[in-house]
Amino acid sequence: MDLLSWQLGLPFTLLSLAFGYLLGSIPFGLILTRMAGLGDVRKIGSGNIGATNVLRTGNKKLAAATLLLDALKGSAAAFIASYWGVEAGIAAGFAAFIGHLYPVWLGFKGGKGVATYIGVLLGLAPLMVLAFAVIWLGMAKISRYSSLSALVATAIIPVLLYAAGNEKVALLFTAMTVITWVKHRANIRRLLAGTESKIGDKG
Repeated sequence: MDLLSWQLGLPFTLLSLAFGYLLGSIPFGLILTRMAGLGDVRKIGSGNIGATNVLRTGNKKLAAATLLLDALKGSAAAFIASYWGVEAGIAAGFAAFIGHLYPVWLGFKGGKGVATYIGVLLGLAPLMVLAFAVIWLGMAKISRYSSLSALVATAIIPVLLYAAGNEKVALLFTAMTVITWVKHRANIRRLLAGTESKIGDKG
């Protein structure tokens, strides 16, 4: 029976992975900056396609739109695929996260994933988004480091999910947290060296 269930669920899982990846790989930061006539966002700042680098164009509204859309693509992938089952939603959410980090259209060079991480969290465990926000804001107020705030929040979320008994989703976010930390390794080095930019710093 277990084998039969797995065989029946496999096509939906594969479809969810493909759907999630394709949705997650849409480079909204690049698309929006080009539409606004600001050129290729990959050629400024960190070369990243995420909201933080879009902000370096000086357009706060565009950065906010990028943040929102990068989050919503994770939410949409997880939420829509969840109609095929929890496992399908988890697969699609993870694939959307990977798609944002490694979009095939951009030579697998994407963003760092925090916005999409939050979006997937919204799609699978919406109440935990509030916990993420509280942790991030608390750390940001204390340290004034955006990157540190995100790293701490992503480290705590899987623990809270496990404590809430949501083990499957907790496992997903454990994996996503590890990947997020790896993608932030340059930020971690700067934090340790005391050279990371703080919130509100110019240039």
